[in-house]
Amino acid sequence: MIADVLTDAGTRMGKAVDVAKEDFATVRTGRANPGMFQKILVNYYGTPTPLEQLASLQNNEARTIIVTPYDKSALKDIEQAIRDTPNLGANPTNDGTIVRVTLPELTAERRKEYVKIVRNKGEDAKVSVRNIRRKAKDDLDALKSEVGDDDVARGEKELEQLTKSHIDAIDDALKRKESELLEI
Repeated sequence: MIADVLTDAGTRMGKAVDVAKEDFATVRTGRANPGMFQKILVNYYGTPTPLEQLASLQNNEARTIIVTPYDKSALKDIEQAIRDTPNLGANPTNDGTIVRVTLPELTAERRKEYVKIVRNKGEDAKVSVRNIRRKAKDDLDALKSEVGDDDVARGEKELEQLTKSHIDAIDDALKRKESELLEI
């Protein structure tokens, strides 16, 4: 029973770390990469649709992404969604068949803003991991009458180690992203 609670908590914490890494990938560094466009939703026939489902993304140059829509009628909607995305600073141009997204050079001030954004995303991920820990701790406390205090105490120690390892993984990803952002 305790092992089930710990396994479930570990799985959920792992997913929280993965989400944090995906969120970090959406924040722009010096180079353009298709990961920055993962979370963009395009209003496609009245339905918010992920950009990746509507178009292919190619990275031909360091600061340019080519977006080739599968349906040419969605060209204007894709262009508008990219333009309206906060913290991207992209300037999309439409030539009738593709959308060319050119990202401006990052200034030192803009890099510091991105570092703050990434830190906030990292803190949100840590809060998520801590909430999972709290739920698992409540589940362990509910098992006290069935398995005994000593087993629950051991389970709580394992839970703390699990939590610490996942928080450290988020911190490592955060440090990598910060160094990537501050690199010129």
